[in-house]
Amino acid sequence: MTGETPLVAVIIEDDPGVRSLLDEVFLAAGFRTVLAGSGPDGLAAVAAHHPIITTLDINLPGIDGFEVARRIRRVSDTFIIMLSALAEESDVVLGLTSGADEYLVKPFRPRELRARIEALLRRTRLSAADKGTPAAASAPPPRVTVSTASAASSASLPVITAADATVATWRGLVHRDLSLDLDTRLVLVSQRPVELTPTEFDLLAALLEAGRRVCSKADLARGLRGLSGDAFDRVSEPDKRAIETHMANLRRKLGDNPNSPRYIETVRGVGYRLTSDDRPV
Repeated sequence: MTGETPLVAVIIEDDPGVRSLLDEVFLAAGFRTVLAGSGPDGLAAVAAHHPIITTLDINLPGIDGFEVARRIRRVSDTFIIMLSALAEESDVVLGLTSGADEYLVKPFRPRELRARIEALLRRTRLSAADKGTPAAASAPPPRVTVSTASAASSASLPVITAADATVATWRGLVHRDLSLDLDTRLVLVSQRPVELTPTEFDLLAALLEAGRRVCSKADLARGLRGLSGDAFDRVSEPDKRAIETHMANLRRKLGDNPNSPRYIETVRGVGYRLTSDDRPV
């Protein structure tokens, strides 16, 4: 459509047959595609074309996919879908730890890949809609309780009372010395920026918005997919394990010890929630 920014996908795959199949799936989904057959070429394509989604094989000439993912994450917040014949859990964990948002095992079903693509696009649209809705622009900022005794020493970050362990602040969320801005997608811990992948950011935002309500792994997976949560929106065990891996990566980047958490606690057998604001650390 005239005036719309085209959707761009970078496909990093050395197998011509798989590369052609991926190209067909993305073209059918309305993307403009950029094809790369090696790690270095893929990195150059991401830097030049700023894709919304990047697919990434692991066994690539030049640089393997794990290292390519790590390098992409230094310069881009593109969604990374890692595609590989490596199906061991350790490989999946390494892929997600390297910066991938999704991990699909080859041979994959084109229909499943298309569903993952559409889920990532829903997340992109929801984020854009949140930023641009008239209601969001015109609504007054939610109440923030600031301790006047500490305000002078924390001018850029509100000090939250125990009654407001987690509060919305304009377009941000705060818990203890952790703050997240929904518009800029900036995360700060003690005023220092923390680099998160798009999936880690969205998981943290979901937990902050839920407050002390427990978020199950299935609920978090459905949220990432943009699903409604009804009986037909089933979540697989691999998807739940992926949430565990993303959560472990998130905690590590926040400097949060799961055995003595400051921000996120595990509710065994259920899921995750924010720590109580008055919990000792």
